[in-house]
Amino acid sequence: MGRDPELEARIESFELAFRMQTEAPELLDLTGESPLTQKLYGLDDKTTEVFGRQCLLARRFAEAGVRFVQCSHSYWDSHSKLKSQHPELAAQTDKPIAGLLRDLKARGLLDETLVIWGGEFGRTPMNEERGGSKLLGRDHHPHCFSIWMAGGGIKKGFNFGETDEIGNLIVKDKMPVRDLQATVLHLMGMDPHKFSYKYQGLNQRLIGPAEDPKVRMEIIA
Repeated sequence: MGRDPELEARIESFELAFRMQTEAPELLDLTGESPLTQKLYGLDDKTTEVFGRQCLLARRFAEAGVRFVQCSHSYWDSHSKLKSQHPELAAQTDKPIAGLLRDLKARGLLDETLVIWGGEFGRTPMNEERGGSKLLGRDHHPHCFSIWMAGGGIKKGFNFGETDEIGNLIVKDKMPVRDLQATVLHLMGMDPHKFSYKYQGLNQRLIGPAEDPKVRMEIIA
């Protein structure tokens, strides 16, 4: 009998799950990290401790060879009360993120690790009435928003793209999401136009079916 690809794939997934279960406890144990390192990520401060723990674990995972790591803030979806909420939320994340970048660089990992920071949307530049109530806030705005990237072959210390004076529309160097996806895949050593996966009998691509998405060499070092 020949090998059954579906059965082999199922066995591989179980073996991967077993390896994760046996190795994860050691990776999740931060007691071996020095007090100086824990302080670098803000684990000594209640304000930064939760997100700092995620960032420190991200460095440990990257160091152990985990290919993809995601850190998520527990809640950053403020539409109103921006003046009071954004400084508070920024205070929870800024120090841990800075600590992660410094630690990766000090360990020689930043050049081979692509760090991407972003959210789900931008926010409209004007106040809007929400849900027919008198509460004014800023709504979801998909037309322009900012992310930043570091390490992993990205150019250092420059901005790409500009909006109009109120941050409503892009006026220079537009970066479509699929171009960004294509560029990230390229930085990971993949051809974004050939990289595909089977789903419901079809070959699907992360950048979509069209040929338009392209690698943006302008942001690559």
